[in-house]
Amino acid sequence: MPRTVTATRYVTPLREGGSLPGLVEADDLGMYVVKFRGAGQGPRALVAEQVVGGLARSLGFRVPELVFVELDPELGRTEPDEEVQELLRASGGRNLGLDFLPGSFDYNPLVRDPGPVEAARLLWFDALVLNVDRSWRNPNLLLWHRQTWLIDHGAALYPHHRWGPGWSPAPRYRWDAGDHVMLPVAGEVANLAAEVDLDVLDGLLAEVPDEWLLGFPDPADTRRAYHDFFTARLATAAEWTGELEAARAARV
Repeated sequence: MPRTVTATRYVTPLREGGSLPGLVEADDLGMYVVKFRGAGQGPRALVAEQVVGGLARSLGFRVPELVFVELDPELGRTEPDEEVQELLRASGGRNLGLDFLPGSFDYNPLVRDPGPVEAARLLWFDALVLNVDRSWRNPNLLLWHRQTWLIDHGAALYPHHRWGPGWSPAPRYRWDAGDHVMLPVAGEVANLAAEVDLDVLDGLLAEVPDEWLLGFPDPADTRRAYHDFFTARLATAAEWTGELEAARAARV
């Protein structure tokens, strides 16, 4: 279960993200990049961040620590930016924070080459979770202490924005590898489905706050939908892994 901290100071907005995340200081004296439940993408983006980040960590990728951030909407009273004031007023309660990595900088393959195996693993993982936001223009990767760290998974799991009663997993989902930052440097793409532990996934889903689980009347039904989505993706992994390898081979 992620730790829970309480926001004590809003430091600055991070305008690189479309959902206007912010750097926040908490009562443990830590600094966190906070994704707010009141942002335009809503709580589903926080679910994607929490579940995909946790699943990535279970597969050996480096992801900053995720914490729940309790926010008093009055924290925005003194903010001069009206957009920030409105966001904080709409985000009272539990939000999601990522540990701030001081001194980190944007991924650059000239500084740190991930190697063909790591690159191929990340390409496969992003295809699994349908992460549409890891392009060469916006890699959502940081270099910190000579290691590559994964950040910002709010755009993953995009089908969940349309979930509701009667939903069932689609046989195929649209995901284009052509723009992925790792495609030019990836080695042969292997099917990693056997490494994905559905018990770990269910544990991650159990930790998601009920109030973030939208789409179905009962949060348990929403958790089941996420489980079914991943089960379906893994069942068809051989097919789309082959498509990834074909895209990679075409670039060689």
